[in-house]
Amino acid sequence: MPLDRRNFLRLSAGNAALLYGLPATTLHHPATTSHGPIDIPQRSNAPMLAGVSPITLEERQTRIQKAQRLMEENKIAAIVLDCGTSLQYFTGISWWPSERTMVAIIPAKGEVSYVSPAFEAERLHQLITIGKEVRVWEEHESPYKVAAGILKDYNIQSGNIGMEERLRFFIFDGIRKEAPQLGYVSADPVTMNCRLIKSPAEIALMKKASDITIAAYKASVALLHEDMTPADFSAIAEDAHARLGVKGELSANFGAASAYPHGSIEPQHLKKGDIVIMDGGCKVEGYQSDISRTVVFGAPPTGRQREIWNLEKKAQAAGFAAARIGAPCEQVDAAARKVITDAGFGPGYKIPGLPHRTGHGIGMDMHEWGNMVKGNQQPLQPGMCFSVEPMIAIYGEFGIRLEDCAYMTEDGPRWFSEPSPAIDQPFA
Repeated sequence: MPLDRRNFLRLSAGNAALLYGLPATTLHHPATTSHGPIDIPQRSNAPMLAGVSPITLEERQTRIQKAQRLMEENKIAAIVLDCGTSLQYFTGISWWPSERTMVAIIPAKGEVSYVSPAFEAERLHQLITIGKEVRVWEEHESPYKVAAGILKDYNIQSGNIGMEERLRFFIFDGIRKEAPQLGYVSADPVTMNCRLIKSPAEIALMKKASDITIAAYKASVALLHEDMTPADFSAIAEDAHARLGVKGELSANFGAASAYPHGSIEPQHLKKGDIVIMDGGCKVEGYQSDISRTVVFGAPPTGRQREIWNLEKKAQAAGFAAARIGAPCEQVDAAARKVITDAGFGPGYKIPGLPHRTGHGIGMDMHEWGNMVKGNQQPLQPGMCFSVEPMIAIYGEFGIRLEDCAYMTEDGPRWFSEPSPAIDQPFA
């Protein structure tokens, strides 16, 4: 059966209507597209977030303890966290990274301290649940001198200070100039090894995010129509996520542009028979989903489209099957890539073929450590989370990408989202 708007609406309206809490016959969209606004009555969809449990204070305290243990093992006296994901991971604080320095300092021994602009200190105090001390700097003063003072008061006279990977250079350089007797190293042995292994609570949040994205995709795909642009489709998907209570997004490419892994600058207007690639996700309590689906719009798939789609599905399944406890991450890439190469594509990253790694780590950020790529000897461990997305790109024709994320258990991998069963059945 061709996946055109009419047939997909007939098959999926039940799911889409359930998503919006509306009768199938009244399912329309509120976003403004290139064809003008299409309306849908407002309806709360809070039930999809029912039962979601945020990361607890006790879990964050356990993270600090693990970080301190890793600091001792790696001879790092303290680590400095700039605004961003690692700050939120350890402290629960989300802070905008302005030019005014606000950092957290975690010592190998002792409590977390903060450096803050003086006029922001009261707001910071409202957010703090880990640590107590906030040392401030006025607008004419140096925050780096304040940070160096904290290190001195931790009795750190020598040794290495770990700088978190996304800490901005001007902060690193400022602290280094104020405390030149110290060594400065990457904090990755601490932050990476904490964030790489997800707890059951983290995995539950990522599973919920995946469930919500699949629900949003189902509703969005049902609203594909001729002559729409990728931006139109993205707006529909963003709104569908919002109606489910989260901030989510989707990028899309149609027809020949689908062969470009991250899209093309050429104008795109959807027509019958086009391949449609969608890729995106959302966050639940700071934890990310990332899912890609590929469908044919408005016409039965051609033999060529079906052949390449089926090959992509086989490659994705091979990558998943290769994920075993203790196996190197690169094994996932090698297994998926072999399927595609054996079919006559490639070799390596050559197009037509698989132009990029098979997967990436995922957690609070969409892309984290733990890439499924040649040369990565990191052994797979319980709690590691990653995508499996061995795209097949054929310039001048189309591309196919099926992406689902998995997490490792003691018994092997488990999917966050169930892979597509068939080219004309994108959702399990």
